[in-house]
Amino acid sequence: MSKNRENIFRVKTRKKRNKKKLLFFLIIPLSLLLVATVSYGAHVYKTAQEAANKSYEKFERDGGRSALRDESVTPVDDNVSVLVIGVDDSETRNEGNSRSDALMLATFNKQKKDVNILSIPRDSYVNVPDYGYTKINHAHAYGGPRKTIDTVENFLNVPVDYYVRLNFEAFIEIVDTIGGIQYDVPFEMNELDSNDNQNAIQLMPGYQNLNGEEALALARTRKYDSDFERGKRQQEIIKTIFKETASASSILKLDELINAVGDNMSTDLTFNEMKSFMSYGLNTDLAINTINIDGQGSKMQDGIWYYQVDEQSRSEIENTLREHLDLPVSSAWQN
Repeated sequence: MSKNRENIFRVKTRKKRNKKKLLFFLIIPLSLLLVATVSYGAHVYKTAQEAANKSYEKFERDGGRSALRDESVTPVDDNVSVLVIGVDDSETRNEGNSRSDALMLATFNKQKKDVNILSIPRDSYVNVPDYGYTKINHAHAYGGPRKTIDTVENFLNVPVDYYVRLNFEAFIEIVDTIGGIQYDVPFEMNELDSNDNQNAIQLMPGYQNLNGEEALALARTRKYDSDFERGKRQQEIIKTIFKETASASSILKLDELINAVGDNMSTDLTFNEMKSFMSYGLNTDLAINTINIDGQGSKMQDGIWYYQVDEQSRSEIENTLREHLDLPVSSAWQN
């Protein structure tokens, strides 16, 4: 790759080696269910299994696979991808399908035993199949997880093998159940709470304990920096949450945590498929690479603000993720 391309690509990577901080910092529901499978007693295991079964939604696709796959794959034997969709289905906002508020695509490589995580800005200007160009977060409002998956695949040319859809109520309940999180708030902020109450969340800069509502408000706000920085902040907050949920004190609250997730999650992963990801989590040398896509925000002719994705960056990321899944990449990228 040329120096110019390296400058344009600017993939942000971080690698940690403490397995408690590793695999599922962006996939809280899976992490809790998996922690339960290796934790105390048959009761917790059964609770996790029941929560997973309740959350399971069969996802019908032609041939039982992504249109970008020639053959079906499973996390037991293959390199796979998981799309995490964060949505707001609160009573004040839920009018049919809501827009997605967070989109993260994770690719898992069994040979390298590492994970790539791409955060997709919610305002990215993309083509939503059958609807035309608009913000990527509109796809979920148009057709739920299916349309979101179609849009992400069309945008990146990377197969989405599985999805996890998480309601923000789960986020709030998880943080409150573990007694809040310690986090260094970067700026003073006044925000809505999850029920759209004005200025209900007021925070000053500095290291402090955040409850569920406060952590969610900080993760979602875009008024004080940018969509790009927001994506990175979400990654850091969720890593902090997972670190705490994996601690000894929180293990004793697994029943409550799992129930919070089970009531607010849907996924096409079965419980057995979720358990198969443990091969990554038990690897102490596992590497996590977090990726952010370059671009810039601006208003277009319709007067609406969009995140204009840099095409060179998008193309480079497409090939990085496809290579990670052991799929063919562009010959131009390889030169």
